[in-house]
Amino acid sequence: MRNTSLPFTLRQLRYLAALEDTRHFREAAEACGISQPSLSVQIKSLEDSLGLTLVERGRGPVRLTQAGREVTRRAREILDAGQGILDLSATLQSGLGGTLRMGTSTTLGPYLMPHVVGDLHRTHPDLRLYIRENAPRDLVRELNDGTHDLILTQLPVQGARLTSARLFREPLGLAMPIDHALTAKGNIDGPELADQTILSLSPAYALHDQISALCVETGAHMSRDYEGTSLDALRQMVALDMGLTFLPALYVRSEIEGRANDVVVRPFRGRRFSRSIGLVWRSSSGAAPAFERLASAIRDTARRFPELVLEG
Repeated sequence: MRNTSLPFTLRQLRYLAALEDTRHFREAAEACGISQPSLSVQIKSLEDSLGLTLVERGRGPVRLTQAGREVTRRAREILDAGQGILDLSATLQSGLGGTLRMGTSTTLGPYLMPHVVGDLHRTHPDLRLYIRENAPRDLVRELNDGTHDLILTQLPVQGARLTSARLFREPLGLAMPIDHALTAKGNIDGPELADQTILSLSPAYALHDQISALCVETGAHMSRDYEGTSLDALRQMVALDMGLTFLPALYVRSEIEGRANDVVVRPFRGRRFSRSIGLVWRSSSGAAPAFERLASAIRDTARRFPELVLEG
């Protein structure tokens, strides 16, 4: 097995780089904060460890040998990388930096994350965020498996090993065909859903359970024949007069307001019918301070949308 231990230290490499910069043992020692004899001993030890002559010894300015110049060039790369590790450590302890793998719900990420990413690029340029979309229940499984560092999804999320940070509540508006009788009303309430057919996403989405419970409460009929696979699919089925559905406010803002004219969306219960959105991560991750900072950054972005109700 190859021996991966190094016969020299970062300190010795720093001394060699200082010697090349100053071309004088005394000045190099002063720059490094040590005595000249100590620096000379360390340079000689480095030469012995490598089996190379790095410095031409004689009168006048110090000159590095060809081998010394090549070693110093690589030494500077190593020293720079070491400083990069220290800088990254400081960034991770005090803020957001490095690479994070985030999973996000398909009913939320496409309509929120472009705004969040733009803000993060300006405020945390050292952060790299890899985003992957999936259904909420798959996201939780992938979080527990380690595929994601954290997920952005609808709450609550069950799991004794998970920690969550609430971000905001997102109202759900009632979408209907443009010629539906309820379009004449400015706000829709529970009794008006009685006997209506309600379309929903599949049970893989938290919205399904939420809308199913509302149907039981109001006497509406949850359609089991046409469960949508996306919010766009739901909107299109509503436009074909196959039923009504509930659409999240950010989707409505992004895909319907000022763009689509195939459905009409009305506030339901004065926008009190909503879903709670949050970040979720493994409690054992050791990165809670960074994730809390990310949660704060997402809340800052969410303030730009008056339809959202901030939490946390």
